[in-house]
Amino acid sequence: MDHPDLSTIDVLAPNFKTRLSGVTATVVRLVPLQAREIAIAAVATALPAHVPHVPIPALLTMSREGPSGARVWHARRNSEMLAGILLKRVLGKRLKLLFTSASQRHHTRYSKWLIGQMDHVISTSQRTAGYLERPSTVILHGIDLAGFAPAEDRGALRARMGLPAGPLIGCFGRIRAQKGTGDFVSAMIEVLPEFPGACAIVMGRATEKHRAYDRALRERVLAAGLEDRILFKPEVPVHEIADWYRALDLFVAPQRWEGFGLTPLEAMACGVPVIATRVGAFEELVVPGRTGALIPPEDVGAMAEAVGGYLDNPAETLLQGEAARDHAVAQFDIAGEAAAITAIYRELLAG
Repeated sequence: MDHPDLSTIDVLAPNFKTRLSGVTATVVRLVPLQAREIAIAAVATALPAHVPHVPIPALLTMSREGPSGARVWHARRNSEMLAGILLKRVLGKRLKLLFTSASQRHHTRYSKWLIGQMDHVISTSQRTAGYLERPSTVILHGIDLAGFAPAEDRGALRARMGLPAGPLIGCFGRIRAQKGTGDFVSAMIEVLPEFPGACAIVMGRATEKHRAYDRALRERVLAAGLEDRILFKPEVPVHEIADWYRALDLFVAPQRWEGFGLTPLEAMACGVPVIATRVGAFEELVVPGRTGALIPPEDVGAMAEAVGGYLDNPAETLLQGEAARDHAVAQFDIAGEAAAITAIYRELLAG
């Protein structure tokens, strides 16, 4: 694709990692929407063609000023904050530095220094804001409500995808201990024998570091004789994931730690109630008893009990799925997230 002319760009959103990550997904979702309202481009080695972006080396030769004077540099990682500081202080580019923090842990001295150099900070949740030592604007992530929507016929969708007809419980994401994949598998081994028609789906990718963990989980399922009911599916492209949510009756977000965590929003937007651990922003996303349930992290018994409660009451599960969709529509439209961030860009450019 042809890259935008940097001399026309007011806002730069760097994405320095090449592998798929939550930050990359955020940039891919938001930048095309924001580009309708403001001159913005991502800065990356490669992104999908529909995302306006410029190559990283172009930063070295870009003009000192943008069309409005200073440009906004919107970083979401330490490396990107550092790059913005160097561009501003060493190369003399006129930049307003903005950082979005999703971390829910105490920052290192180095991270605190980087954050201290920013002109403005956004937090992705109230809990995240609590870990910062400076004021921030809380803007929760949103979801593409057109792309993530309920199935017109869940049974027909399952048949087309070759999935079992009975109740389906899903857990999607990277396969590793931190993501709680093993806790989910343990809960399913405990609860599924009580509900003969139900099946579970574990979908995701285990990186090399976590391959042994993945193999151990599969071996546990085999030992339990549940290999036909706890199904391991490979990671699918972003444009295919919505169908997997739509096929579910119930979604479980079992993370032991999380920065924000979009999977509950994606599931709720598809009309699926969510059982989530009390980590990340999940307590700000899920309404217990209305759109799902909240449980302590690493509590396999509580997870199994919660799943069993939904499987025991399919009518209530359907009602909560409908409420989950309504909640996502009312509170988590990605257009609202894009507009709130763009408003901060305009304030920085005007200042």
